[in-house]
Amino acid sequence: MHSSADKPASPSAEIFWHLVPYPELSLDALYDVLELRQRVFIVEQNCPYIDADGIDPSCWHVIGRNEHAAVVAYARILPPGLKYAGPSIGRVVTHPKVRGTGLGRQLMREAIKFTDSLFPGESIRISAQMYLIRFYGGLGFEPVGDPYDEDGIPHVEMVRSGMPQESGIQPEN
Repeated sequence: MHSSADKPASPSAEIFWHLVPYPELSLDALYDVLELRQRVFIVEQNCPYIDADGIDPSCWHVIGRNEHAAVVAYARILPPGLKYAGPSIGRVVTHPKVRGTGLGRQLMREAIKFTDSLFPGESIRISAQMYLIRFYGGLGFEPVGDPYDEDGIPHVEMVRSGMPQESGIQPEN
């Protein structure tokens, strides 16, 4: 399946979540993820930057596909030491045609669950766009530090305290 734009999810559509380490991403999955990220972060937000930042190969990838197998939601989980001392979640994105359906919140809940499973008890950090502080606050994140500019967009670092987890989630093969 190529292009997440072909058949975006409807508000009532079931989303199938996958946690995939980079070496196990198929070429089609990688293509679909990069297409969605470019559609939103570069074209929609009019923010020219190098999305292929060299970090993806060290990350876990949270991919939400609809009933047509189109990628409609995505986030990457960075292991401790890659960007921050602890784990972080980044490149959080939903397809423009599914906004307002609650999919962004569902995506973050899945990403948090996966991160807690991979790195139990550790705090999670994010670099949030300023206008999303309330959204992330509703998921347990709190701003730390002063706002800063990232690629021409105001951001703030946010942290969610670590919560112990009883059992881990295994990646898909």
